[in-house]
Amino acid sequence: MAVEVHHPTPLAPTHTMPLVSVQPGSIPAVASVVLPDGRVVTGYAIEPAKPEPVAAKPAVSRAAVNIALGGIGFGAVCGGLVLLTTFIAALAALIHQLIILAAVIFGGWVAVQVFSASGHRGGTTVNIRKAVIKRNKFYG
Repeated sequence: MAVEVHHPTPLAPTHTMPLVSVQPGSIPAVASVVLPDGRVVTGYAIEPAKPEPVAAKPAVSRAAVNIALGGIGFGAVCGGLVLLTTFIAALAALIHQLIILAAVIFGGWVAVQVFSASGHRGGTTVNIRKAVIKRNKFYG
């Protein structure tokens, strides 16, 4: 079995690497890790930095939550209310126009019935013409 020897290459002084801060008087522990291909890597074991505790957030009052949710719900309903109002206004205008149309048609029908039932053919205008032609004078 052949043994492979790896010689570390020294770092150039221009190469920037993060520096590990070591507390004075304490020597960090050395740890070795065996990689899946059989190589052994040795290095200092560094404890991960612990994040600072986050300050507790103040609790949101239930009233503020209810007001916010109510505002969102009202905003969602407003679009529907506008459409509903527009629909009702259009429906009222349509009904109004249908009533006027019915009045015009029914009024015309009533007028035809009245004038044709009494036997008048031309009404007063015809009588005036007859009188003017007959006497050759018009008395207003």
